[in-house]
Amino acid sequence: MAAASLAASAATGPLVGLRDGHGRTIHDLRVSITDRCNYKCVYCRTGELGAQYPELGIEEYLRLIKLFVGLGISKVRLTGGEPLLRRGLVELVRALAGLRTTGGEPLDLALTTNGHLLDGLAQPLKDAGLNRVTVSMDAVDAATFERITRVEGSYAAVLAGIRAARAAGLTPLKINCVLLRGFNDDQIEGFARFARQEDVVVRFIEFMPLEEDRLWTPEIVVPLREIVARINRVLPLVELPAREPSETARRYTFSDGVGEIGVIAPVTQAFCGACSRVRLTSDGKIRTCLFSQVEHDLYGRMRAGADDKELRAYVLHIVQGKEARHHIGEPGFLKPSRSMVHIGG
Repeated sequence: MAAASLAASAATGPLVGLRDGHGRTIHDLRVSITDRCNYKCVYCRTGELGAQYPELGIEEYLRLIKLFVGLGISKVRLTGGEPLLRRGLVELVRALAGLRTTGGEPLDLALTTNGHLLDGLAQPLKDAGLNRVTVSMDAVDAATFERITRVEGSYAAVLAGIRAARAAGLTPLKINCVLLRGFNDDQIEGFARFARQEDVVVRFIEFMPLEEDRLWTPEIVVPLREIVARINRVLPLVELPAREPSETARRYTFSDGVGEIGVIAPVTQAFCGACSRVRLTSDGKIRTCLFSQVEHDLYGRMRAGADDKELRAYVLHIVQGKEARHHIGEPGFLKPSRSMVHIGG
């Protein structure tokens, strides 16, 4: 569907309000538009790079996203896999940028990428209406980075993409680093310097059991306290206040006020009580938590002929059942049926 037609179909419904059964307001939708990826990061995936699950058409993602926006979603993040692999991405962004929230404001529209193709797409995405980008990057030296991605030349490509995104104004530009003890935890101090040198927000993420292989153990997790202590020894930090209750990262600036570090600690300091997120997989399933054991087939209902009123009622029902919290590290914990690359970050 042409971009003009997509945008013309992007009117939202009336305010309904999206709240779960625990009283949390759900305003953040993560949408995977592919589970394909051009990297094969050793801690993430062991299978083939191609899609494991079907992908919807761009106009179908738009229709489903519109349903959520009409129910009160104000933040949409496009993810994968690697979303920059999807044809029609710029047109989808342009159509989403034309949406308005139930309060009449533009959507807060973001994208998470590995950055490999970002150099050539940063400006077109900005021109289409994308607000900001998060780049997944797990090392700041080329040898370690390429050992992780298993793609030659990947470090140079990502660094070029980061600089192109910053030049295009896709800011604040965030860099997400998943830390694994004995694997890339030697990068912590280097990332702190990188944040200042490249004018980006570096966010360290505690490793969660979402990989395809059975790599995760509690011992491999590098906890928030250790990350902050190690940076403090070389570049003293000052903690910043949270900007909103549902913010996932603990935020810090350096003592001279130049640069920002964040730590997302879902394992050692879970933030489930303020969770504001729901996810839509590349094949149109609703996941109410990263660690959900059940998926809800929104696209299947749409394909069977359900109208928007019926689909909105279904979304409201499913979100009401959102889990109170995850159970990482507890007896009986089960990994989700999909790994992170197939869920979408």
